[in-house]
Amino acid sequence: MKESTLGHLYDYARDGLRTLMIAEKTIDKHFYKQWSRTYDNAKVAINNKEQKMKSAVAEIENNFDLVGATAIEDELQEDVGDTIKSVKQAGIKFWMLTGDKLETAINIGFSCKVLD
Repeated sequence: MKESTLGHLYDYARDGLRTLMIAEKTIDKHFYKQWSRTYDNAKVAINNKEQKMKSAVAEIENNFDLVGATAIEDELQEDVGDTIKSVKQAGIKFWMLTGDKLETAINIGFSCKVLD
């Protein structure tokens, strides 16, 4: 199932869709109470707060069971492409920043005329 789902995610991203992987994990109350205290302490830490929060999150965000994947179309607002093209033609430098998968970023770049 994992390889098949990853293949679907790749296809969705290549088609310019926004992807979401769905997974689950069952934890008992005792584990959650301990983890919750650790996380709460990390949130208010004065020293190394970011590292402590990452460490706490890493304790719980592992060993998930894959449920599936989904995707939605990420439509641009009307005339975005033409507006960006005009901005570039005016000599204004334009940057596109995205945390998406490379395939999705490339497709969005072409659809909004950041890339040609």
